[in-house]
Amino acid sequence: MADPSSYRPKPGQIPDSPGVYKFRDEHRRVIYVGKAKSLRQRLANYFQDLSGLHPRTRTMVTTAASVEWTVVATEVEALQLEYSWIKEFDPRFNVKYRDDKSYPYLAVTLNEEFPRVQVMRGAKKKGVRYFGPYGHAWAIRETVDLMLRVFPVRTCSAGVFKNAARTGRPCLLGYIGKCSAPCVGRVTPEEHRELADDFCDFMAGRTGTYIRRLEKDMMAAAEEMEYERAARLRDDVEALKRAMEKSAVVLADATDADLIAVAEDELEAAVQIFHVRGGRVRGQRGWVTDKVENVDTSGLVEHALQQLYGEESGDAVPKEVLVPALPEDPAAVSQWLADRRGSQVSLRIPQRGDKKDLMVTVQRNAQQALGLHKTKRASDLTTRSRALEEIAGALDLDTAPLRIECFDISHLQGDDVVASMVVFEDGLARKGEYRRFQIKGFEGQDDVRSMHEVISRRFRRYLQEKERTGEWEETPAPTGPVPAVPGEGDGDPRAAEDSREDDGRPKRFAYPPQLLVVDGGQPQVAAAKRALDELGIDDIAVCGLAKRLEEVWLPDDDDPVVLPRSSEGLYLLQRVRDEAHRFAITYQRAKRAKRIRASPLDAVPGLGDTRKQALIKHFGSVKKLRQATIEEICEVPGIGRRTAESVAVALAAAAPAAPAVNTATGEIMEEDDGGSTT
Repeated sequence: MADPSSYRPKPGQIPDSPGVYKFRDEHRRVIYVGKAKSLRQRLANYFQDLSGLHPRTRTMVTTAASVEWTVVATEVEALQLEYSWIKEFDPRFNVKYRDDKSYPYLAVTLNEEFPRVQVMRGAKKKGVRYFGPYGHAWAIRETVDLMLRVFPVRTCSAGVFKNAARTGRPCLLGYIGKCSAPCVGRVTPEEHRELADDFCDFMAGRTGTYIRRLEKDMMAAAEEMEYERAARLRDDVEALKRAMEKSAVVLADATDADLIAVAEDELEAAVQIFHVRGGRVRGQRGWVTDKVENVDTSGLVEHALQQLYGEESGDAVPKEVLVPALPEDPAAVSQWLADRRGSQVSLRIPQRGDKKDLMVTVQRNAQQALGLHKTKRASDLTTRSRALEEIAGALDLDTAPLRIECFDISHLQGDDVVASMVVFEDGLARKGEYRRFQIKGFEGQDDVRSMHEVISRRFRRYLQEKERTGEWEETPAPTGPVPAVPGEGDGDPRAAEDSREDDGRPKRFAYPPQLLVVDGGQPQVAAAKRALDELGIDDIAVCGLAKRLEEVWLPDDDDPVVLPRSSEGLYLLQRVRDEAHRFAITYQRAKRAKRIRASPLDAVPGLGDTRKQALIKHFGSVKKLRQATIEEICEVPGIGRRTAESVAVALAAAAPAAPAVNTATGEIMEEDDGGSTT
């Protein structure tokens, strides 16, 4: 535990201006990010008598080893920089809201020539108009099904669209009038885009004008005795009204607002958001977070606003945001929201009327979400704690293994040998810390030798990290420097990050597990233990879980540990082992698929993807390209004689001695257009 006075800056060193500050621990990892109107006044609050600090704040300042700050011009810039750093460094003492699920949106791909209406999840894409989020995907599909009668916009995938255009026949929706069939030219691109724009206008809340226009057209058609057209318009109006009934009217017709409510206790907080567009609730979402920092309701609201609108712009930020408590600096937050929207945004607490009544409903939802979360978590936490205690007891560990790492080897008959490392902390998967490896020390199939190589590589990196951060002196290491092993962390483009200068980001391979699990029996366990012994590591427990009888094997023990089938500890070990197996086999299959898709043209130096595609398109297949003369190859645009000669040489060298045969069916496999065998 650090003494805050040991790193307290002198008062004269801290500027009395707006800025953002970072606390770092002894390993230079960023553990807290904050902002302030006056850095001098705010930072002075952290260095008072420890007994006067909130317990969470006291834990943070005693964990930290240094503090630094960045001066900005305005409070708005401080708000933006704080959000960016929290997102980048993921500090452990900052409140971070996380969705409990990926909410579906109704999306219109206006960035395509023929916009498509579909359900989308995940990160938002540029040029796509989003509506929602919705609680369930089926709710979106029901709404779209009703609206396609009036706005017959394309809903098919790119493959279906291209196939219909090739055959000249639309899909079923085109025949029943729920698609304008732009694939076969029934409407022009301009007419189809106008339909998509009308669809977006209606979903955005401009419903009354459109329905009144349809009703006017219906009456005019009836007066002109065009009864079939009038009946169709009448059905269109009814379909739109049914679609509107799926979202309740809560506010005035033109109201666009987001209502945010917070329910909290000493340890946790739940946030609920209602998205109101055109006076109707168009979407709802919620978050739950641990209160890892000393924060009140206004602080929770500010964090929620950053999370909600930090990546948004334009109409995604509404004209009005209603909250239960204003942030510490409401003017700066309002200006930040206005900058993201491009126009004025009202941030306020509703005082009376329909908006206050709706806020009560949102608050009730937040209370229910917090209660449900605490009920689930209590059950889950109890189960996980029991599982970890059972594992500690069965393996004779001093403490429960809060961090477990599991390793598995995967290959296909000795080819594409890979390994996986998965991490579980407090009984939960930490997918951001998963790692994968290629076996490079030898060729062929040898699971025991592969396990030894992977464990050695993983913990060499751990020892290198300890040496770099200065922890090496406290824990005696093997004699001599720790050698670097090339290729560690294969498959991850960030493999060189550990050698970079400290920047506060979490480091790869920096944390050791309390328990190391291998997928296998005695031989694999012995290999893992030998690797640790060679590195001088003796404070990490090792075990293996054999698939045949689900036995737990320990080093140097002739008999396995047999846990009861109903044991929560065994169930957790199985989940860890199965996750490692899944992660390994996924990587192995991806490598194998990539190898199979390899083309002989890959061996031609200087031949990029564009010219490869041009060659295949010109000749139709690699087989026909192999039969072409150099002069014929030179006819392809962009291919000179030297390149044509290189192509001919590469294809001749890669020519198969005999046709490939599917051993299961006896079928002779032809080369496809990409140059691979199927």
